Amino acid sequence: MIVGSKVILREKKLSDARNDYIWETDPELAYLDAVPPVDTTFSQYLSEYASNLRNCPPTSCRLAVDTIDKKHIGNCSYYNINETRGETELGIMIGDRDYWDKGYGTAAVITLVNHIFRQTKIKRIYLKTLDSNERAQKCFRKCGFTRCGHMKKDGVNFTLMEIYRHQWQEQPTEIEEADNHPDS
Repeated sequence: MIVGSKVILREKKLSDARNDYIWETDPELAYLDAVPPVDTTFSQYLSEYASNLRNCPPTSCRLAVDTIDKKHIGNCSYYNINETRGETELGIMIGDRDYWDKGYGTAAVITLVNHIFRQTKIKRIYLKTLDSNERAQKCFRKCGFTRCGHMKKDGVNFTLMEIYRHQWQEQPTEIEEADNHPDS
C-alpha cells in the first residue's frame, strides 16, 4: 500500500473486477485509453481478470487508486519496466467520473512517481496520451512531465511525455502540493 495525501495506491484484488469491468466497457473511457471497449460478458471478464492477477509479469506493476476513505475510483500502473535502460511507462485512469477534475488524478500520479523514484532504480518515466486529451496532459504537466515527442499508432495520434529522476527531485512532494493548494 502506498499512501499519499489524497489517495491510496494498493495491489489489485478480485473485488476490483466489477468496477474495472464497468470502466472498461464504457466507450468514453475506452476511447481515452485508446483501446476498444471490452465486449465480453462479466463472467468471461472475471475469469481472465483472476488469471491476470495470478500471473502478473515482473515487468509490470498494476495498482488500484482508492480515496483516503478506501473508495476504489481508478487504476494506475507502471509497465514495460526495463531495468537495463532504467525506464518504465506509466498509465492512469480515474474511472469514477465523480472524482474527475478534483485533483485525484494528479495525486495518484505524484504518489506513483514518488514511489517509483524512491523505491526503484528507474531513472526515466514516460507515457503516451491522446493528442486530444488535454485533461490528462494538464495533469501530467502539473506533475512535472514534459512533452518529448509525438507518435501515430493505428491511426491514433499520441503526445509523448517524460520525467527524469533528477527533474523529480526538483518537484514538490504530494504533501507539499496539497498544503499549498487546499482546494486540490
